[in-house]
Amino acid sequence: MSIIFQFALIVFFSLPALLSGQTRTVNPDSALQKILEELSGTRLTLENALMAGQEKSTSVRQAEAVYRAARGTVRREKGFFDPVLFFSLNFEEVEAPTASFFSGAPILLTKQTTSQTGLRMNLPIGTELEASLNVIRLRTNSSFAFLNPQYTAFGNLSLRQPLLGGLRVSARKELTRAERELEAVKARYDQAVLDLEAEVESAYWDLYAAERNYAVRKLLQEQGEAFLRDAELRAQAGIIGPSQVASAQTFLAEQNILLLNEEEALDQLSDELSILLGIKPQNDSPRFIAVDNPSSEFPAQMLEDLMTNAIKYNFDVNAAKAEIAASRATARAAGWEALPKIDVVGSIGGNGISGTAQDVIFGGDTLLTTRGGSFGEAVSQVSKRDFKTWTVGVEVSIPIGFRSGLGEKERLQSQVVIAEQNYIEQVRNLEAQVRTSFRELSNGKRRIDAALAGVAAAQNQVRIGLIEFRNGRSTAFELVRLSADFAVAQQRYSEALVKTAKAAATLKALTSGKYQGTN
Repeated sequence: MSIIFQFALIVFFSLPALLSGQTRTVNPDSALQKILEELSGTRLTLENALMAGQEKSTSVRQAEAVYRAARGTVRREKGFFDPVLFFSLNFEEVEAPTASFFSGAPILLTKQTTSQTGLRMNLPIGTELEASLNVIRLRTNSSFAFLNPQYTAFGNLSLRQPLLGGLRVSARKELTRAERELEAVKARYDQAVLDLEAEVESAYWDLYAAERNYAVRKLLQEQGEAFLRDAELRAQAGIIGPSQVASAQTFLAEQNILLLNEEEALDQLSDELSILLGIKPQNDSPRFIAVDNPSSEFPAQMLEDLMTNAIKYNFDVNAAKAEIAASRATARAAGWEALPKIDVVGSIGGNGISGTAQDVIFGGDTLLTTRGGSFGEAVSQVSKRDFKTWTVGVEVSIPIGFRSGLGEKERLQSQVVIAEQNYIEQVRNLEAQVRTSFRELSNGKRRIDAALAGVAAAQNQVRIGLIEFRNGRSTAFELVRLSADFAVAQQRYSEALVKTAKAAATLKALTSGKYQGTN
């Protein structure tokens, strides 16, 4: 390890004693805390970071948009079973030359208005229904028209019912698939929210660790300046040689460069957090500053309980289950649809006729019609079925070879297998992630305690080393090594805090919030 890097903590402990002639130490945590408090930037709490992430995160907004699209798809598929009202109106005028006396005019002129209205509806069992009323109004210049204008009406209620094809399975397959996909997308949206919280929390603690690393480096740089001043004074007094001053100058130059690197790393992590949250530091401040401290105490929980909660409640796993159900919906329908198609078709209806009665003179006779009446009378005859109609039949369609239907069935069944294997893979990955985070969290308290003990031991080592150095029983090289140990101990303590906090955040996301991560 570089001698320049390690000289800093020597100065931190030795300078007060060297200048005052007394053996005393300075609390390094207090010095670090002072640097952290003076660090410029926008103060940001973890709670505010999480709130900003929820409001402005692009990943959450994208997941929300996908969820809304899936919800729209379900609504569209439900609309397939909504009644449809239809209406049409057509006008037609025709002039036709005639050659027959019975045409009633040498140039036959007809004006016809045709209207149709009704209701169509698809039932969840595959039934297709259509009720319609058709009315024709005909006016002509034919002298043989007994009704002019003439109103002809006919109504019909038709039905088509598949006997094979899965009935409800096939009729609802797209709706069922859309509903299962909506469940999957909703679960993934909820998981995206939890994943964002874990990502924000992890980025926040990374920023926290970077601030402490910067503070340690800043402390080294400040003490390097003091060490250089002291070395120059001691050299002028003839206590040390010029090589000691050169070493102090080299040490300070190195610390200035490393401090810049730490500052850049701190700003980079702040920028990454800013992008993640979608907000910027206020008042053109250079960075965000993490003001919360990670907890060192987390609730203990058995691995088996964590694993059970993760598999049962994890939104991504539940989404994979829903995707299996969606694939099975279409695969089951494909099995029925590969069979021959047999449909029962039928209809019942009625006819009606009315109009303005006209006398028809044929030769020397005047002919009269017994029909007549208004437009409403023609419609009434239809509704009362005065003149009944009905049909019933069977339509059979048998594909030769069944290749299309069986091929589609095979394709969709393969999609089911893919979805099932994806679920199994997700469960396995989830179990591995839970085990990893559980180990990190279980060892967190011991890791933090060990790191704290390391900091205290390293601090005590430096204190003793300074006493021995002043009494001539130790060398500068030994002090350099002890100072390096203290710097590493401080970094390991920060890493222990952050690693444990990030493990708790990850477990919360993996168990979909069932592990709260707080006592």
